[in-house]
Amino acid sequence: MRIGFIGLGNVGGKLAGSILRNGHDLVVRDLDRDAAQPFLDQGADWAESPREMAQGCDMVITCLPSPSRCSAVMEAEDGVIAGLSAGKIWAEMSTTDAGEMKRIAALVTATGAGAIDCPVSGGCHRAATGNISIFAGCTRETFEAALPVLTTLGRRVLHTGEVGSASVLKVMTNYLATINLVSLAEALTTMKAAGLDLNTTFEAIRISSGNSFVHETESQVILNGSRDINFTMDLVLKDIGLFDQIAQENGVPLALSPRLVEMFQEAIEAYGPRELSPNIIKRYEEPTGLDIRAPGFPAEMVDDEPEEPGYEVVPPR
Repeated sequence: MRIGFIGLGNVGGKLAGSILRNGHDLVVRDLDRDAAQPFLDQGADWAESPREMAQGCDMVITCLPSPSRCSAVMEAEDGVIAGLSAGKIWAEMSTTDAGEMKRIAALVTATGAGAIDCPVSGGCHRAATGNISIFAGCTRETFEAALPVLTTLGRRVLHTGEVGSASVLKVMTNYLATINLVSLAEALTTMKAAGLDLNTTFEAIRISSGNSFVHETESQVILNGSRDINFTMDLVLKDIGLFDQIAQENGVPLALSPRLVEMFQEAIEAYGPRELSPNIIKRYEEPTGLDIRAPGFPAEMVDDEPEEPGYEVVPPR
């Protein structure tokens, strides 16, 4: 299968790397030609336009930072839609607005092509190793056709239902991850203030009912001082804002979500939109005067996820 990939950023570049590493023909495009050069050096082809890519590929994947960017790439005169035809597939792999996804998907299916929203979950380090989880919202026919590519990119693939359903579930999971990040920041700061050793605190959380994926990843980068998971506060705010919007549209009166949105709005005002998201810990370090780092904590993030070969197509319960 010949696969086109548009958007070679933090996550997109790692996903595209998995495609190339597993022997698929890859065509790439990004506003930053330099971001594409490593893939071109390894044998990928360059598309002069999204339309050219869609005409020459069986499947086009976009991984773009906002719904407006996706719309521009898809709907321009030389955009992806202009090059699609029957039997081709378009897959959007970023976290996006479900309503906008459905709107663009309708334009795609009018060409005879299939459309999928298939956001990923698990972080950049797992995207780099093909060990990420993928939600896929689409018809079953399109899901089956895309599955060989999806299982190249991720080890757990869940068919979530119709187009748009995966995007709704993804912003929900990002909301939960962000709530967890803030609660861990509060917990770590409180333990430091109480005189507890932070290496011991990390292990106590890890082996207890308080453990989570977010603890095993983001607490590590807080404590080792790097604060880097390749995710920034503006992206957090986009995702939790989408979740809060879903709740409002459906008449659900939430307590935590509006406050979480406010916290990241305030953090962006204080630290800037491109500040690394784990640096929400600064909201607690600065007023207390505490340094939430642990001497001797591993500098490289350790991922305890087992490395069994293969993949899992997760059946909905």
